[in-house]
Amino acid sequence: MLFKPSRLSGAWLIELTPYVDERGRFARAFCEMEFAEHGLETRFPQHSISVSKKAGTLRGLHFQRAPNDEVKVVRCVSGAICDVIVDLRPDSPTYLQWEAFDLTAENGCQVYVPKGFAHGCQTLCDDAAVHYLISSPYAAGAAAGVRYDDPRLAIRWPRLVAAISKNDEQWPLLV
Repeated sequence: MLFKPSRLSGAWLIELTPYVDERGRFARAFCEMEFAEHGLETRFPQHSISVSKKAGTLRGLHFQRAPNDEVKVVRCVSGAICDVIVDLRPDSPTYLQWEAFDLTAENGCQVYVPKGFAHGCQTLCDDAAVHYLISSPYAAGAAAGVRYDDPRLAIRWPRLVAAISKNDEQWPLLV
């Protein structure tokens, strides 16, 4: 795995280094030792997957409040997504900045999303599947979010929104 620091403090783009032969390819998506060597979270008691039927589906921007805040490692396992992270840590040098990553089943890249970040994604094709490693189990009372179209963030999503949940439409704007 190649660990490339994001322009946002504490976030990483992780590129898989596949072994390719006549059968296809093989790559490690997680290695506790390599994550620890980079000072990253190594415990992920929850693994989740989302599948979106329609291109343009938007999920997010989600996070969990402390003490249930979470690290996520996000990878597209089928299709393609635009993955967006937002730094919500007031003491961070990259506070309220966002970054987008194209994650595809083909490129195998992963995004390491630190605690204190909001996360969302938009599908770039039909039937996209996203796999998440999550450091804290879901806690309904800690679930929170920020509106995907918050003017203060001015995120440039690649497509018009084709589908979004009622909850995601109703997250508050930043004040």
